[in-house]
This record gives sequence, structure tokens and C-alpha cells, in this order.
Amino acid sequence: MGSAPVLRHAVDRRAATRPVTAVPFWSVASRKRVTIKDVAAATGLSPAAVSYAMRGLQTSPATQERVRRVAEDLGYTGNAVARALARGRTGLVGVLAASLEDLGEQRFVEALGRQLGTHELQMMLVDAQGDPVREGAIARQLADQFVDGLVVSSLNPSDPVWEEIGEALPIVTVGDALSGATVGEVLFDNRAGVSLVLEHLHALGHRRIAVLTPSRPSTPDRPAERVVGEVCEALGLLATVVNTRHSIDDAAQAASGVLRSDPRPTAVFCLSDSIACGVYAAAAAHGLSIPEELSVAGYDGHPIARAVTPPLTTVEWGMTDVATAAAGMLADAVGGASRARARARVRVAPELVARASTAAPPAA
Repeated sequence: MGSAPVLRHAVDRRAATRPVTAVPFWSVASRKRVTIKDVAAATGLSPAAVSYAMRGLQTSPATQERVRRVAEDLGYTGNAVARALARGRTGLVGVLAASLEDLGEQRFVEALGRQLGTHELQMMLVDAQGDPVREGAIARQLADQFVDGLVVSSLNPSDPVWEEIGEALPIVTVGDALSGATVGEVLFDNRAGVSLVLEHLHALGHRRIAVLTPSRPSTPDRPAERVVGEVCEALGLLATVVNTRHSIDDAAQAASGVLRSDPRPTAVFCLSDSIACGVYAAAAAHGLSIPEELSVAGYDGHPIARAVTPPLTTVEWGMTDVATAAAGMLADAVGGASRARARARVRVAPELVARASTAAPPAA
């Protein structure tokens, strides 16, 4: 397919929305939830063909009418089917955020909403709240709302749900590649980003560090976390990896546990600038000076990195350009561009922004 274009440096990520019900949507009383695969099996069509028929795209009027009748007979969101057939498309795009506690995620969503608006698309935003199980459930729920496509920043890129949904809807992934079919990928070069930070800390003289990550133990194969272990081993860094939520309070609590350890790490690398803010709070509570007694590095390039004291060393990803690329990919697919073509792909190159939060470790 040739080399992917590369985006360099910029702004940030993501905003908030109404919550999704905590009741599992797939179980209403004892009735089995009807899915698009059930409609496909009943009509003898593929899930993708059923999805197109429901939207009045790439199928004959006779096929669209047959799909509508079968869907209504099965109880598969008949009203939504009728609306989609009448309008051709809904003009709504599902946006599934990994966690809106993450300041970077909020900035990205805000930028994405503006960019989708330039393509006359509106977003329906839902929050996975950092929970991979919830993420899979609400991804299916979004697909059933007859959105024209999905933009996903996944907590669990290997979840089989992406293959299932990708058969019926165009998906653009931001961050990591998904296990299923997508029409577009805006991929962060996590190996380069993680390496930049760890090599920076190593060059300053750090050998014992902690890494705070928002990933769950149930999703240990996230690319950034895998790279942490590989790069630390190559550099001879002793790293303690700690899981925490994005919220500043939760991150502060996790960091406090790290800072009470003996021997204490001389640096903390946070795979989110939100988490780095929690480390600042924990360091203050423990009477530790940054960077004289503890170096701290983030990963998002969020504007807050310039506002904290001392300013935070972080990684810049160019999130405005990322949002522009993701919105354009999905708009092309929603507009009828052939999904048989090779998927669009952009690889995002990181830039280390070294500031005053990192310095040589204190003398032994």
C-alpha cells in the first residue's frame, strides 16, 4: 500500500456527554436481542449488505424493502430502519471515547466535533469510562442507533467486537489498530513516543523508574505498554508498572503508593498528562520537590503541561491534525467512497517536549 503519511506535532484531545445506562442493553426481560446478523441470516445477505440496505445505499429498492420488512418482523429497531431508508443516511457519527476523565481525550473530542461539522456530520458521543467491557457493549449499542459510522479510540483494540461491527459500519480508529476491518486508521507511533521519553530519562541518569498507565490488567497487550517493557529492558531501566484511572485523584492515590516504596523510583513516566497531574499532587503530599527529588514526564502534549509548576516534560502528537485526518476518512466512507479499496492510514510521529519537570536524579 506504500508508506503512510506522517503527521507531526500540535494541540490535543477530548469533551463530555450524557452517560449510557448501566443496564445491559442486550437483555430486555428474557428476550434475546436481535442483531444485524439475525437480519442478515433471515434475508440471506451479508451484514454489510443489510447495513447498506437500511441506509438506502448500494442496493436496489426491492432489496431495501425486503430488508425493512424482515427487520420489522424480527423487531430490529423498525423505526430507525424507516428513518435511515427515508433519508439515505442519518448524518450522525458515533464517537466512542476511552475515558472522558482524560484531559487529552476531552481535547481530541472537541477538535473532532469541529472537524466533523465541516463535513456536515454531527457526533453522538459516549464514554467507555476506562472500562474495556463497557466499551464493547456500548460499541454495539452505538452501531444499533443507525449512526453512519464510528470513530473509536479503543481501550481493547483486540476485542472481536470490532470485526463484528466493521462488517456493517465504517470505522475509523485513532491511536491503535483494531482487530477488525476499518476504513481508516490514524495510528500513534507508540514505539517512538515511549522510546523518546525513556531514552530522555536514561540520558539524565535515571535507572529506577515507575510507569503509570491507564490500561487495565485485562488489556495488557496495548502497544504502548508492550513497548515500555521492551525499551526498559534494552536500556537497562528497572521499571515498576502501575495501573490507574485517568482521574487526577485516582492517579494521585496510585502515585502515593509508588512514592512510599523503598527504594523509591527517581522518575515517573505517565502515559497521560492527566495522570502526571496526579503525580504532581502526590509528590506535594509527600514533600518531594519536582524535579530535584523526583522527575515526572507525561505523554499527551496537553496545554496543562505548560501551566503546571514546574512545566511538564511530555510528548506532542498534533491532535488537531489527528482529528482532521480522522474526520476526513470517515466522511469519505460515509459519503459513499468504496469500502473495497485499501484502508486509509496515517501514522502520527511524536515530538518530545523537554521541560523543567525532568532533571538528573538526586545523588545517592
